[in-house]
Amino acid sequence: MPAEPVLRQRSRILALAAAAVPLALAVADDVRVRRHLQAARRDPLTGLPGRDILASRTASLARAHRGLLHVLVADADGLKTVNDTLGHAAGDTLIAAIGHRLGAWAQARGGLAARLGGDEFGLAVLLEPTATLREVTALHQLLAQPVGHAGQTLTPAVSLGTARAADLREAASVSRLLRGADMAMYRVKTGEKPPGYLATRHDAYTPTVHGRRPGRPGTHLPLA
Repeated sequence: MPAEPVLRQRSRILALAAAAVPLALAVADDVRVRRHLQAARRDPLTGLPGRDILASRTASLARAHRGLLHVLVADADGLKTVNDTLGHAAGDTLIAAIGHRLGAWAQARGGLAARLGGDEFGLAVLLEPTATLREVTALHQLLAQPVGHAGQTLTPAVSLGTARAADLREAASVSRLLRGADMAMYRVKTGEKPPGYLATRHDAYTPTVHGRRPGRPGTHLPLA
């Protein structure tokens, strides 16, 4: 091949390579930005995402696997007593342990766990309907396993409520599923219902006060 065409070909290759460098840098920079954003949206204590990511994942699972979708709300019991008697570091240890256990449990079942705030967590998982009670009972036992802190042994106590998407209306939104699971958790926590109780449609459509479940501190239903 004559020298001139070879030189032109090499020049084109070099030009293409030079043009590809800024593109590669831009892609790498975009990946870094996305990772930083994802990290910023995770709870620093538990490493779990927040409510918005849970809502998005729940909606996605509902579209693809509604018959298997279960939404759970988990609420730690007695955390204030732990904070008051042993200090907030002990309380943080419990929250972190509960969060890590919930995250691993949910991931193993094709789902996601999130920290909703304080000592409350939400989960969206895929379970066979016939296995719901067994799975939730096993999760309750897992969460009750002792946690070590500063030479002491802490025993977590967690109330769980479950809403099964197939038990609610076909068009039930993510917020309805979470509300149902939250009401189920509250009924279990207060002893009104036994552990493993599944939310009903009534639970999912219970009126709220300023978006919060009746019975939560600082809320009340208006008088009839």
